[in-house]
Amino acid sequence: MAAQCCCRQAPGAETAPVRPPPEPPPALDVASASSAQLFRLRHLQLGLELRPEARELAGCLVLELCALRPAPRALVLDAHPALRLHSAAFRRAPAAAETPCAFAFPAPGPGPAPPPPLPAFPEAPGAEPACCPLAFRVDPFTDYGSSLTVTLPPELQAHQPFQIWWLDPELTYGCAKPFVFTQGHSVCNRSFFPCFDTPAVKCTYSAVVKAPSGVQVLMSATQSAYMEEEGVFHFHMEHPVPAYLVALVAGDLKPADIGPRSRVWAEPCLLPTATSKLSGAVEQWLSAAERLYGPYMWGRYDIVFLPPSFPIVAMENPCLTFIISSILESDEFLVIDVIHEVAHSWFGNAVTNATWEEMWLSEGLATYAQRRITTETYGAAFTCLETAFRLDALHRQMKLLGEDSPVSKLQVKLEPGVNPSHLMNLFTYEKGYCFVYYLSQLCGDPQRFDDFLRAYVEKYKFTSVVAQDLLDSFLSFFPELKEQSVDCRAGPPLAEPDLSQGSSLTRPVEALFQLWTAEPLDQAAASASAIDISKWRTFQTALFLDRLLDGSPLPQEVVMSLSKCYSSLLDSMNAEIRIRWLQIVVRNDYYPDLHRVRRFLESQMSRMYTIPLYEDLCTGALKSFALEVFYQTQGRLHPNLRRAIQQILSQGLGSSTEPAPEPSTELGRAEADTDSDAQALLLGDEAPSSAISLRDVNVSA
Repeated sequence: MAAQCCCRQAPGAETAPVRPPPEPPPALDVASASSAQLFRLRHLQLGLELRPEARELAGCLVLELCALRPAPRALVLDAHPALRLHSAAFRRAPAAAETPCAFAFPAPGPGPAPPPPLPAFPEAPGAEPACCPLAFRVDPFTDYGSSLTVTLPPELQAHQPFQIWWLDPELTYGCAKPFVFTQGHSVCNRSFFPCFDTPAVKCTYSAVVKAPSGVQVLMSATQSAYMEEEGVFHFHMEHPVPAYLVALVAGDLKPADIGPRSRVWAEPCLLPTATSKLSGAVEQWLSAAERLYGPYMWGRYDIVFLPPSFPIVAMENPCLTFIISSILESDEFLVIDVIHEVAHSWFGNAVTNATWEEMWLSEGLATYAQRRITTETYGAAFTCLETAFRLDALHRQMKLLGEDSPVSKLQVKLEPGVNPSHLMNLFTYEKGYCFVYYLSQLCGDPQRFDDFLRAYVEKYKFTSVVAQDLLDSFLSFFPELKEQSVDCRAGPPLAEPDLSQGSSLTRPVEALFQLWTAEPLDQAAASASAIDISKWRTFQTALFLDRLLDGSPLPQEVVMSLSKCYSSLLDSMNAEIRIRWLQIVVRNDYYPDLHRVRRFLESQMSRMYTIPLYEDLCTGALKSFALEVFYQTQGRLHPNLRRAIQQILSQGLGSSTEPAPEPSTELGRAEADTDSDAQALLLGDEAPSSAISLRDVNVSA
């Protein structure tokens, strides 16, 4: 693929350098150590080789840049201690030559494999011949990354294109069969390759990946070629994207078409289920989104289902949504999560928040668009039910943290050293949604607001924006509001949407909850038993259980009656329902159902279905039970999840004055029921100062 150069000349043009007009520097991002404001990144090229035997991903990287000022002394990139960098080199890009990208990889052999060779670039007439090596150093930055400083040649001129070449970044992974995935959001891709790891910087990219026989490689880009004999995959992303949207997955993946521009990829055992649940539906959602917000820009919309170790629910990587396979058993959550990622194709991928402090620009707009798509596809009642469920959780978080908490504000101040991923919470999604809904109410017509959002995407597509860009565009599109001096600053009082169209679905939930909190209990239980919740939607049952969770601890006789009425039924439902019932069991110390908690934790390896239960288990008298279950299951957990649970379990060790629970078949004989044994089990990991249940956090990116 021909690389693009920022000073290309038309045939017959003057030989003097053609300089592009000055571009505004990207927004300052405190989560990035890079010198992105001093350079223009045009394109990045990755050459990768999967090496399962060595459990590494090796390769080379070429960055094509222009300096925005003359004679910059150094280029600073985001990196990570997990990267092992072999060497760096510099060359000026030919001014008018085609620069094809061709990668060659060595055959595997005994001992450590050498890094793949640099791609061969033909020399243009008069061009400087070879790459020259560069000195570089890696310095600490934060606990989620490092700064990588590269010394540049002193004669480098402003707007002169040049290339930086990196060799041998490696990524460790381990699976029984070769399987690897990357997750870039928010600031994780600096551990994949050196980059400007900030959403303010976008560029096109290409990649060539060599994989062992039988391993399918996918990336968040268009697959342009596959050379089966060599096991080499070629990819190209023609639209500029930020670094966090560069993603790779490789493993025993098989495809199935589910629409004219969509297919699912999954391991063979999951493929029939994934296909049956999504066949025909994705095209319906894409078409609805296009009617609202304009043409889909990314060519294909494919979905790959990842193992339970995937750290979030879903990720909107362009052309290829990543989604956790655990969600397949919860149909309504699957529908909402995929539609949310579809909405990101316009809000987040095409138009991106320039800083993580304004992540709501992507998540709030995507949530609003998601609900407009679900209304078009499934009707207002279902959308209102899902919204009520999420806003119920939002109010729970606001009550827990308070309005003045730094993380509960719409416009968050990101302090240096704080991982932006910590800002991914309900406030980002639902407060962002409420503000966008507030704007839609100001204009008085949802269809006119859809027209505005369509124009906003058309104006800013493939760029990064700040909140003021959205607000200025809004007032320009609705000049009558500007004349009225309407307040549309980011962060007015929370605008609650009108959810009355969902009352047919939410009223039964409220009525059943009121029955269980009424007196006398026997009469309430009799009336409640006449309501068949097996015919309810998942969001109805989840909302009902969330209300009971809010009221916990409940009187023991109420919990006993709830268990008698619902425990067996709920145990046959999907994981989103089961985890909520089991949290009620744990928060109320209801020992007769603890065996269900154990069985659930023994079968679940996903963060979203384990962390909330361990958090609840460790806040009361059941920590020894939690330690026992963790000791028996930790070998099956992803290392990152294992560390997170270790941190939860390590809180308060050595300082608890609570008596141990009475012995029982579930609580006795814990392998780690003393502080010294428990601390040995937890490997000395430092515990966080506080934890908020992920049950209340939408962790779809």
